[in-house]
Amino acid sequence: MTDIERLILLERSAETERDKLTGLMGPEYEEQWRAWRRASEAVQAAITERATASGENRYEVEQAVKAAVRHAEEDPAG
Repeated sequence: MTDIERLILLERSAETERDKLTGLMGPEYEEQWRAWRRASEAVQAAITERATASGENRYEVEQAVKAAVRHAEEDPAG
């Protein structure tokens, strides 16, 4: 698995955790919010690590990952 594939998987995981917030309230919402935050922090840290190691622009790496995730979600064949 390439670094980019790993970043895409992490971003998808964070989006899945965010989607689980829908309809929750009270303690369940707070618990799920923490799960989403952990997943989001993991993807952000991995993006920063990749950009730092490769010398790439961090913002561009993040946008490429988000675009890849969005494109896969919009593509009925993907």
